[in-house]
Amino acid sequence: MALLLREAIGDSLRRTRVSQSRTLREVSNSASVSLGYLSEVERGRKEASSELLAAICEALEVPLSDVLFDVSESMADATGRRRVGDEQHVDAAAPDLGAAATASTSTRIGAETRIVIPAPTARALAAA
Repeated sequence: MALLLREAIGDSLRRTRVSQSRTLREVSNSASVSLGYLSEVERGRKEASSELLAAICEALEVPLSDVLFDVSESMADATGRRRVGDEQHVDAAAPDLGAAATASTSTRIGAETRIVIPAPTARALAAA
């Protein structure tokens, strides 16, 4: 059975909360969301809106991007796919969107180096 996005998000949020030794009640109060709904989100039973997800992440003091990155890795692991950092991927057919649109940064996390390539801006896409 495939891992659903809402389940992966819930797993990531729960792992983060538990790693901080915080209760559902503490996080739900801080995020201004009902304890029952937060529990349903963590169990992957409810889809969290982007606003709710941002509020929960703020309550957990974790960037939403970190949660989404964790979710991406979990889903890649569940499908047996390689992570982006495991090998270099180059799309030769991709249009040249200019240096500003394709500038990347690398981040060292533990023993791995992650390359982050930002999405092109609307201006760069219009110029292409």
